[in-house]
Amino acid sequence: MEAVPEPGVCPAGAEAEPCPEPPAHRLSAAELDRELDSRSELIDDKEFDIPQVDTPPTLESILNETDDEEESFVLEDPFLLNVDNTDTHSYDTSSVASSDSGDRTHLRRKKKLPDSLSLHGSVIRLSLLKGISAQIVSAADKVDAGLPTAIAASNLIAVGTSHGLALIFGKDQNQALRLCLGSTAVGAQYGAISALSINNDCSRLLCGFAKGQITMWDLASGKLLRSITDAHPPGTAILHIKFTDDPTLAICNDSGGSVFELSFKRVMGVRTCESRCLFSGSKGEVCCIEPLHAKVELRDHPITQYSLLAMASLTKILVIGLKPSLKVWMTFPYGRMDPASVPLLAWHFVAVQNSVNPMLAFCRGDVVHFLLVKRDDSGAIHVTKQRQLHLQYDLINFTWINSRTAVLLDSVEKLHVIDRQTQEELETIEISEVQLVYNSSHFKSLATGGNVSEALALVGEKACYQSISSCGGQIFYLGTKSVHVMTLRNWRERVDHLLKQERLTDALALAWSFYEGKAKAVVGLSGDTSKRKAVIADRMVEILLHYADRSLKKCPDQGKIQVMEQHFQDMVPVIVDYCLLLQRMDLLFNQIYDKMSENSVAKGIFLECLEPYILSDKLMGITAQVMKDLLLHFQDKNRLENLEACIVHMDITSLDIQQVVLLCWENHLYDAMIYVYNSGMNDFISPMEKLFKVIAPPLNAGKSLTDEQVIMGNKLLVYISCCLAGRAYPLGDIAEDLVPLVKNQVFEFLIRLHSTEGSVDEEVYPYVRTLLHFDTREFLNVLALTFEDFKNDKQAVEYQQRIVDILLKVMVENSDFTPSQVGCLFTFLARQLAKPNNTLFVNRTLFDQVLEFLCSPDDDSRHSERQQVLLELLQAGGIVQFEESRLIQMAEKAEFYQICEFMYERELRYDKIIGCYLRDPVRKVEVFNYIHNILSMPGYSAEEKQLVWQKALEHIEELLLLSPCKAADLVAIHFGEQIQSILTNLQDQFLLFQFLRSLLDPREGINQDLIHLPPCITEQFIELLCQYSPDQVLETLKVLEYCRLEETIQITQKHQLHEASSYLLEKKGDIHGAFLVMLERLQSKLLMLTQDDASKSYQGSAELPLLEDIEDTLMKTIALCQRNSHNLDQQQREALWFPLLEAMMSPQKLSGSSQCPYSETLKSLTMQVLNNMAAFIALPSILQRILQDPVYGKGKLGEIQGLVLGMLDTFNYEQTLLETTTNLLNHDLHWSLCNLRASVTRGLTPKQDYCCICLQQYKRRQETADEIIVFSCGHLYHSLCLLSKECGTVTKGLMRWMCYKCNSSNKGEKLSENFSELKKGSGASLAQTSSESLLDPQQIQAFDQLCRLNRGASRLALLTELSRGHSGEKHGLLSVSQGDLATSSVFQNENFQLHLAPPPLSED
Repeated sequence: MEAVPEPGVCPAGAEAEPCPEPPAHRLSAAELDRELDSRSELIDDKEFDIPQVDTPPTLESILNETDDEEESFVLEDPFLLNVDNTDTHSYDTSSVASSDSGDRTHLRRKKKLPDSLSLHGSVIRLSLLKGISAQIVSAADKVDAGLPTAIAASNLIAVGTSHGLALIFGKDQNQALRLCLGSTAVGAQYGAISALSINNDCSRLLCGFAKGQITMWDLASGKLLRSITDAHPPGTAILHIKFTDDPTLAICNDSGGSVFELSFKRVMGVRTCESRCLFSGSKGEVCCIEPLHAKVELRDHPITQYSLLAMASLTKILVIGLKPSLKVWMTFPYGRMDPASVPLLAWHFVAVQNSVNPMLAFCRGDVVHFLLVKRDDSGAIHVTKQRQLHLQYDLINFTWINSRTAVLLDSVEKLHVIDRQTQEELETIEISEVQLVYNSSHFKSLATGGNVSEALALVGEKACYQSISSCGGQIFYLGTKSVHVMTLRNWRERVDHLLKQERLTDALALAWSFYEGKAKAVVGLSGDTSKRKAVIADRMVEILLHYADRSLKKCPDQGKIQVMEQHFQDMVPVIVDYCLLLQRMDLLFNQIYDKMSENSVAKGIFLECLEPYILSDKLMGITAQVMKDLLLHFQDKNRLENLEACIVHMDITSLDIQQVVLLCWENHLYDAMIYVYNSGMNDFISPMEKLFKVIAPPLNAGKSLTDEQVIMGNKLLVYISCCLAGRAYPLGDIAEDLVPLVKNQVFEFLIRLHSTEGSVDEEVYPYVRTLLHFDTREFLNVLALTFEDFKNDKQAVEYQQRIVDILLKVMVENSDFTPSQVGCLFTFLARQLAKPNNTLFVNRTLFDQVLEFLCSPDDDSRHSERQQVLLELLQAGGIVQFEESRLIQMAEKAEFYQICEFMYERELRYDKIIGCYLRDPVRKVEVFNYIHNILSMPGYSAEEKQLVWQKALEHIEELLLLSPCKAADLVAIHFGEQIQSILTNLQDQFLLFQFLRSLLDPREGINQDLIHLPPCITEQFIELLCQYSPDQVLETLKVLEYCRLEETIQITQKHQLHEASSYLLEKKGDIHGAFLVMLERLQSKLLMLTQDDASKSYQGSAELPLLEDIEDTLMKTIALCQRNSHNLDQQQREALWFPLLEAMMSPQKLSGSSQCPYSETLKSLTMQVLNNMAAFIALPSILQRILQDPVYGKGKLGEIQGLVLGMLDTFNYEQTLLETTTNLLNHDLHWSLCNLRASVTRGLTPKQDYCCICLQQYKRRQETADEIIVFSCGHLYHSLCLLSKECGTVTKGLMRWMCYKCNSSNKGEKLSENFSELKKGSGASLAQTSSESLLDPQQIQAFDQLCRLNRGASRLALLTELSRGHSGEKHGLLSVSQGDLATSSVFQNENFQLHLAPPPLSED
């Protein structure tokens, strides 16, 4: 029977919300870590009584071992002592251990990304169980046990064989054979053992056989307790047999795909077995079963009472509860997968959200699903999907090794160790040498005749369920001649494994990941976090000391110094890093530094490594010796900048201060020197004195400073600024208790009357004077910032007033300060005086003196500088110190127009500012923007705007002189009504012309809609244009929007501008008048040519410019005739063209001979006239006109022979072209009609006998008037179906159809519609052809189809290609035209074909 879901359960596949567990089962995170990660070791110790190791090996003894020693590197668990350890030397892993990994140059040569081995070390240890393996081989030889077929591991290891024996081994050191159950005779009857299972207390063994029988054995006595033959249908092999946690209950799965529950009972001393079908193979074959097992400490977990069982069929998985009654809790389909992939199931208890619950991993193919199973308070079970694991390979086995780590076996026999939470692959090992046993024969049930489904047999190809068994953190792999065990290495072993390979950097990185708690698959660390860290730190210290020794030993003894340096640069930073991470400065600066000091190169590199840590303030507590060595090293290497950077980050109280100061001063390390004085001796004045001594003498002498002295001066300013602001220099802060003292000391120093070692004639206040000379603005900025910080106490106020008085005394009484420097001082004072809480007093007369100084200098130099200084002074609040009228007066006198603007703006006298702009040569051009902004922007009153408007109008002539274009723009926007008055007042005619051009010419960019001028203004502009710029008249007339034609024509004729007059007459419609103007101009130039020729026949080149002029005029006249000939009758055309021809021929008649130098040019020009007029006038008329000419009428045709022959050639060419085109069109039409007729009269063959829309046979609904429609493409439809898809249109009472499939498949492209025919009953009625020239949809379909089938080069393309062959270049038919390399000949096209025979009828 198949298990049926009961009502009220969680539906199959549904995800339930995680529900809280009962409080009894909540554990802390630390307990969970210990419980779940380290449990396997705890159990092993207790179970197998593992003794403590008295004397663990030392690091030295381990590292000095050679790689080729036979015994294992670390002590194994005692019960595995008799094994072969296979580390990465004998088994390939995903990252091959490099034998020269200690050589850093090798690593640099082969840069590679960190792989799993370098990140995690070797996580697993795969070992051969020698004793068991030997006895399996021996049993096969001695007692004919056969090959191993199945394995089960608990406290004992059971191995089943192909001849029906079960061999039971101990897990002690000897791995002795305890029992040999069964016999080869029974084996001959039952077949091979196909499945094994040991119960929880290791007292019973169940064996399943290939022919379907099941036996139960007592493992204590070796007795056969039950032999079960009727538990499931006969003739099917046992694929799985599993004990549940209840020793009286087991589950078996046979090759028929059915699952049975076996219940063992003992009544009156008689052992019985009852069988119940849980799942029938007829409903879908199950090929994998997994009951949920709970360890002893989790036996009271509430979920264990349900006795959960997971089953995997070929299409889905099911989770059912066997107790208290049978119930399906969940079903989950696989989705898409490879039918050959093996379904896998594995349970494990895991900690999620501080509660421990079972998790089921299931997989088929390359995706592992994780399902968390929980029980809620009501007793219902909820299943929650967790994050999936996507792999790059197919799995054949999935085994949990602990709650966080799983071991996966892929189809090419590679083991992958995966961390579940991060899904990271920790290690990969190839295990093909194990020669894993596969269970394929049992899945195919070969022992019973192979009576299984193909699907199950396909899955069985890779099935190895019975060859892999896990118990207590170990996984056993059954090979054809051996048994291997895989365990997780403990943390020490993993670190030591890397050390053995001399991969010290990786070992340290791995140990640090254990220390931080970030490592994966950790075994062997218990206790609280601090205890764990202490143990790991001790181990890391040992490695670091060894690493230091090794880096010195491995150093190349000879060769370049760079090689040695590179060696230590790779090694030493690692040691420093880890010492800092472990916070072991004592280790770094004592033991390790002492070791490094043995080698001078190592010592140097070590000291240089400290620099980045010092600069980032990570390295505190450097010993005095190391600090001293560091300074000396940098000094020796001449790396003084690095030295300075280090000094300012170090606590230098333990050094010889005087020595360091001397070192800094000699090497110009001023930052370091200041720092040493400040932090070493709390002396803030001495550094200033030292710096002043250097920069003061050259400044007082008026010399320019060197770059070095400028740097010192800048440092001095920054230092004073820092001291006065309470900050330490160059970084950090001064101690709070020292801040007031330092400020006072610095102030007192600055305002000293004389320096300590000053000469007798030294000027007063030398320090303030020096700083003012050095950089006035920056020094005053420093003071301004300091004044901001001052509290308003009495002393601060006195200081401020005192320093201001000193500044005034020094600067005002001295003549060696520039206007800019004096201005800076008064700007600074103005800012201070303008503050609301100002307490300073400055005499106003000083400000008047400054004004006089700036406005009335002795010389006129630095004008803009003085103006800028005064402007800054006023903007900083100094305006209140002056009488405004006097200020304006002096500013105007000094031509300080920006000052005037500033003052007028304060008084809102904006009209006055226009004058300021116009008089200021620098800012003249900005006046236009200023006027426009005032007049157009909000924020100004109407009166103010009116004043500005009037002022601008008064100065309009000045504005025009400045920029006619910008002035016109301003006038158009703001003075539209005044334009005429402005024009009247303008006296300068050229200025008037520029103004009108800017105003009226649309190309100048002024919006013409803003201007409404009478036509006379436009005519005035054209008149001026004719005077000043006659060349531009024609172009301007073409773009002018408004002008009166009659008046304009009079103006152009007055100035004899013929082309412009002709253009205007043509525009007016007087074509003949326009032509006559051009003709007259042409004739006059021809006359000049003939007269010049008569008078200057000896100058051959004199008429060249004239000839070009004639040609230009002729081309324009021809263009005029061509433009208008289309709209004229024959007589009017002749009135244009014949006078033009006559005009060109008359000079030739006059010359009378062809010796004239320009006759050839005139002939070619005459020929151009003839060629152009031939398009509009019949050739006979032209010929007749020529022959009637009195000059040519005398019978001398020789002179006009060229003209006549040229005309005849043109005629012949055009006649041939016309005939060829007509022939081609007729041929094409005939060919197309033949094909259309052939297509229409041909019978149609449907591709199928059903309608392409409804998919029903065409014979349906015969009783209705439904018609059957067949298209030439072979598709068949019912007419009603086509109508439903809107594929029919009515044209003049006839229904026109279009194929639905062909049209719908070509959407987006040009619809290629197939020609259709209508068939009623058995006969076909042809569609009637429409008498209209327009094609209907059917014809369009058919025509498009024909075009597609016979697409090739057009006839015109062929003709063009052939005509190329006769051109002047004479290239062959197959050559590519040189003029256009991108296009090749049509004859080179692979699809080119000539229609030499009638085309074939178009087939489908």
